[in-house]
Amino acid sequence: MQSDITANGVAAGRDARVVSATTLNEQRADIIARLERLPFSLLHLRLAAILSVGTFFDAFDAICIAVALTVIFTTLHIGFFDAGLVFSSAYVGQFVGAWGFGLLSEKYGRKNAFIWALLLYGVLSMATALAWNLESLVSIRVVQGLGLGGEIPAAAVLINEMLRSRKRGRISMIYQTIFQWGALLTPVIGLLFFNLFGQQLGWRLMFLFGGIPALAAIYAWFVLPESPRWLADRGRYDEADGVVREMENQNWPEPLPAPQRVAPPPLEQLRFGELFGGIYLKRTLMVWTAWLCSFFVAYGYSLWLPTLYVKIGGLPVNDALALSIVPWICNMTLMYSSAMVIDRIGRKPIFVFGFCAILCAGFGGAFIIGYWHTTVWQVLFGCGLLLGIGTSLTTTMLFTYTSELYPTRMRGLGVAAGSGMLRLAAVIAPAAVGGLLGSGFGIGSVFAMFGVAGLIGAVVLASFGIETKQQSLETLSP
Repeated sequence: MQSDITANGVAAGRDARVVSATTLNEQRADIIARLERLPFSLLHLRLAAILSVGTFFDAFDAICIAVALTVIFTTLHIGFFDAGLVFSSAYVGQFVGAWGFGLLSEKYGRKNAFIWALLLYGVLSMATALAWNLESLVSIRVVQGLGLGGEIPAAAVLINEMLRSRKRGRISMIYQTIFQWGALLTPVIGLLFFNLFGQQLGWRLMFLFGGIPALAAIYAWFVLPESPRWLADRGRYDEADGVVREMENQNWPEPLPAPQRVAPPPLEQLRFGELFGGIYLKRTLMVWTAWLCSFFVAYGYSLWLPTLYVKIGGLPVNDALALSIVPWICNMTLMYSSAMVIDRIGRKPIFVFGFCAILCAGFGGAFIIGYWHTTVWQVLFGCGLLLGIGTSLTTTMLFTYTSELYPTRMRGLGVAAGSGMLRLAAVIAPAAVGGLLGSGFGIGSVFAMFGVAGLIGAVVLASFGIETKQQSLETLSP
């Protein structure tokens, strides 16, 4: 009798777990189906506006320190080697922060990871304004980098998980151009601060201006929604339903279509090693290669190009700076044009085209310089423009593409790990260019190095890249 009761109790418990799992899968399928029918709305726009604060200040920080260093040299009495430490310290912090906040975004949510990373970055940016010597500046920059490295991947994951498949590529690519605007406007902000307050006070006020993300983080705490996909996977259906319901209850010009349910992938716990197992091993290695090759070229040429115009091309400083703006304008035009077609022609062809442009610019520049022995600024400008076209296509798509390659349970970690390769490239590339030039190999060797990076990227993406256009995140990643 007792054994029958025990058996019945075990069976009842098993049935309860089955019912619970079945209900959870139905809830997940409901949330996904309802998200996939929602066009871009004012709520999406508000979400993008909040998240874009982090993206803008990612670019602001990179250019701000370059602008400020022209004054910090004398204010803090540092040399060129010390300046290299200041550059590298932030990227070391960003590399660690990308991984750390990536894990936090899986455990505690995209919203929490983004807000705390943004707050950390903003507070430490203001602390940078108070730096009194090299040691304090480097220490603050390392900790600041933790926040900066963490908030960008969390923002990218959150916005992609809120978008439907049909226009995800276009909207995400337009969103990522905020970085380009930040890079373009930061020198203007620096010039304004220097003219209004003088150089000695101006550089410190620039970093105080960089504290704006801390205010944005406080605002985001109250208005930023959590990812319904993440909430549903955690069994928090009521919260996920509340977010989706707010999106559904807007004034749509036409009635929303009925949700088309698809079976969600099996619900599993995050396992760190899954990045390197099963189908995700090939995806991880492929996308890491894309990150490294893209940003190795982007950071290698963009940081050095104005100097090359002056030191090798023979241009005056003002002309070199003015000429450096032209590629940014061309790149912005190209990125917005690409955003209009990315959901029709797909991600993979644009990646391959971008890497081929880098390949042609690199090997073409090396051939022209080596064969005709000329380093006139026109050659540097033409090759630099083509390098910019290639990198503008590949770098802008990487956050979107990477988020499409992993399931919800590990999407935050996957994007964070990929962006960690960005930070690694940012440390290596400028030093590699300087090393080749300093060793006497010449500018032709630098272009050849970029050509090799483009070749590797083109071959890897053409051979192992998968097409993700207009497919739901759940269909792409089991």
